[in-house]
Parts: sequence; structure tokens; C-alpha cells
Amino acid sequence: MCSEQKEIVRLEGIVPRLPDLRFAQPVSWTIREGEQWAVVGPNGAGKTLLADILQKKYAFKEGKVVFASEGKTSDLVKSIAFKDIYSLADCRNSYYQQRWHATEAEDIPTVEETLKDYLGSENLTEILAVFGIGDLLPKKLIYLSSGELRKFLIVRTLLSRPQILILDNPFIGLDAPSRTLLVEMLQQLTSLHGVQVVLLLCNPNDIPAMITHIQPVKDRELLSPMTRETFLADRPLLESLFPTVDTAKLQLPLPEEERQPSQHRVTFRMEHVSIRYGKRTILKDLDWEVLNGEKWALSGPNGAGKSTLLSLIYADNPQSYANTLYLFDRRRGTGESIWDIKKRIGYVSPEMHLYYMENVPTLHIVGSGYFDSVGLYRKCNAEQEAGALRWMNVFGIDKLKDRPFLTLSSGEQRLALLARAFVKDPDLIILDEPLHGLDARNKRLAAAVIEQFCARPGKTLVYVTHYPNELPSCVNKSFQLKKHE
Repeated sequence: MCSEQKEIVRLEGIVPRLPDLRFAQPVSWTIREGEQWAVVGPNGAGKTLLADILQKKYAFKEGKVVFASEGKTSDLVKSIAFKDIYSLADCRNSYYQQRWHATEAEDIPTVEETLKDYLGSENLTEILAVFGIGDLLPKKLIYLSSGELRKFLIVRTLLSRPQILILDNPFIGLDAPSRTLLVEMLQQLTSLHGVQVVLLLCNPNDIPAMITHIQPVKDRELLSPMTRETFLADRPLLESLFPTVDTAKLQLPLPEEERQPSQHRVTFRMEHVSIRYGKRTILKDLDWEVLNGEKWALSGPNGAGKSTLLSLIYADNPQSYANTLYLFDRRRGTGESIWDIKKRIGYVSPEMHLYYMENVPTLHIVGSGYFDSVGLYRKCNAEQEAGALRWMNVFGIDKLKDRPFLTLSSGEQRLALLARAFVKDPDLIILDEPLHGLDARNKRLAAAVIEQFCARPGKTLVYVTHYPNELPSCVNKSFQLKKHE
């Protein structure tokens, strides 16, 4: 680290005022001109906390943040995290199913309306084209897939030209072409516009070549910073941060089955299903049958309609009544209630994650799986609370049961929502990007739990991921969606 390089920002011996926000040692860190950083560590290590300190989000007992440039911190530093997406469409004031109710989303802005302040920017059209979101301009934000939302949020933030851009696990939810485009765009920003990039990553394999320096973080302790090459070559350090885990040791005893194996034949069947929103076709003349006990992979690029398709199965989308759809041997719309369907399905998705913005104890979040509610919390009885705690133990988060959900890292939140999906021992488990934001150990843990659960008789699985290597070994069928123009 050349001392002749100009300092962009310096953190000097910072100790947050609140004890819950402190690192093991006072925080000191310097970012210099031309350096592109990745803060790397496992879930819950303190990566987001470090980024929040850099942005002066907390009061300090000791220390200070010193910027080389004049201006408000909020103008100099912009950050993007998965949890920020909900603010785009003000999800806090809507309910989960609203996305699929067109008449109730009339006052939700379009992408173009949200970007109106930038429409005069000479490079807007170029940026939209490079990142492949030009076709999203007329779409309402609430209809964007999680991957499209991430791309939109990144582009909007890039257009504000911050001095420092912090991206928290920016690659999750993006298909392979979009991940490549994001790296290319970041490279252009750093080389042409002098933006300093800070990536928060829980997977060392996600560190792009443009990164020059690494700040390792473990157990809320900043380890010695180093170059990217030194970090990736330091096998003992990588093993310390992300220890290799014997999958056999992750064969935790799952809670006992709560229901007898279902004897239905068809878990779901779609016949010539078509879904349109305005002039845009999402699904067209689609046929798909999944039988009891089958294990399927659902794939397709961002915006291909995967979330829309899953909303039909999970009984969130009213357009299921206008199409031929069978669920558990029964045609949709023949007298069954939404709750009759939902009680047999365990579901986790990026969209669902966005709507968990209430700061209630994490045990309540997991327990809400018994009631199939999103954002509404009924009190569990003693038996249900014990069941929720057993599933939290399976995912290694039982010690977080009393922690407010919003104080958890995004990876810890994802583990809680996974536990929520399993609590009622569902016949059908739908896992949409279930390993989002998990470090290597927690990915292996979650994968082991999924494999064990799906080995039970009468369990049907639909698994969505943009990373084929993450597919459980039990998956032996695939269904691919194509994006309609």
C-alpha cells in the first residue's frame, strides 16, 4: 500500500457508542485513491457493520471518519444491499400478495418514472443498454423480479456518481450474464470515473479481478488487510475464515415428521398457462406437470417469469383462476381456500425476504411459517414455538431466537426464513435461490438439510438457482423458462 497515494477516507480508532455495535478492537481502516476493496468474511462476521461505520450511521464513543473531500457523507458514499430493495416500491406499506394484484398496484411508479431525474443524463441510455434494463422502463417496480430489482437499484445508484460505492453481496440474484455485465460496469466506473468500490462478500470465489485489496473480517475483528493475490494464495487464512466442513457431520437429526406422507398423485399441473401484465407477456402457453415426490430444478434468466410461475403454485396470484391449474390432484378454483393450499407448501424466495421488515424476535419470524403469513404475526402455542426452535437449531441459529430480525445479517435472515419454510413439514417445498447470501459453511449446512428433508417419502421439491453447482443431488428433472420480448 503506497503511502504516496492520496487517502480517500480514513477510519481512526472507532468505537461505536452502543456495545452491541462494537468490534473486538477499535476500527481503523484506510482507503486510498485507485484501490478497489472487498470486505470478506463469513455470515455474521461484521462486514455490514463495518460498512455502516464507514457511512457514519452510528454515534461513536471514540474515533472518527475522515474524508478527503468536502460534502455530506450520504453524497460521498452510496451503498446497496439486498434489504434496500423494499424501499423502491415502498413494500413496507403494501402486502406480499399486492405484487400480483394489478388494480391494487396502480399507484406504484414505473422504472422510467423512478429514473426521471436521470433521464437527461447523456450516458443513461448507454448504461441501461449495457446492463440490459432498457426494456424495463415501462414496467412498474412491483412487477420486477428480484434480479431485475437488483439491476435497477445498482444502475440508479451508479448514475448518482458517488465517490465510494459499497455493494453488499451484489451478485446474488443475478443470472450469469448479468453478473458478468455488473463486473464490466464496475470496471468502467473505476477506470473512467474514479469511483472507489467496496464489495461485501461472504464467498471468496465472488471476488472479481478488478478488486485490488482485501479486508478480511472474522468474529467482528478486522484482520490484516492485504492485496487480492496475497489473500487468495493464503490457504491457512481462507481455511480460518471458511473452514472446510465434512458434509457427513452436518447430518443433523431433523425434527420428527408432523404429517403422514401424502398420497396425492399430481402435486401440480399447468395446462396452456398464459400470464400478461399490460402489453408484456410473462408466461405463454406453458405446460408443466410435477408428480408427488419428484425433485425439479426451475431455471431461466432474470425476468423470465420464475417468480410469477411460483406465485401461481403458492396461490398468491389471482390469474391462477383464469388458467387451468391443478394442485394436489384438485383443480384450482373448485372450492378450496388459499390456506388449504398454503398449509401444504413450504416456500422461501427473495421476494418474500423483502417483506420481512418488522423488527420482531427471530423466533416469531420462524413461527409464522405455521400460519403462512407474511408480515403478520400470530402468537405460536407452546408446541409450535418448540417446533420453530427445533428447526432453528437445525440451521444453527437457535441462539438468535430473541434477536430482532432486522439486526441479523442478511445470511442469518436467510437461514431463519429457510427454517420457516420447513416448520410445518410441507408436502411441497419451493426454494427460490435459498442459498442467497450464505457463506460456504452455511451453504453446505442448508444443502444437507434440504437433502435430508427431501429423502422423506412424499416430499416434492422445486428448486430455483442461477448457480447449477448448488442444485441438490436429489434433483433429477429440470424445467427452463425463456424470457419473452
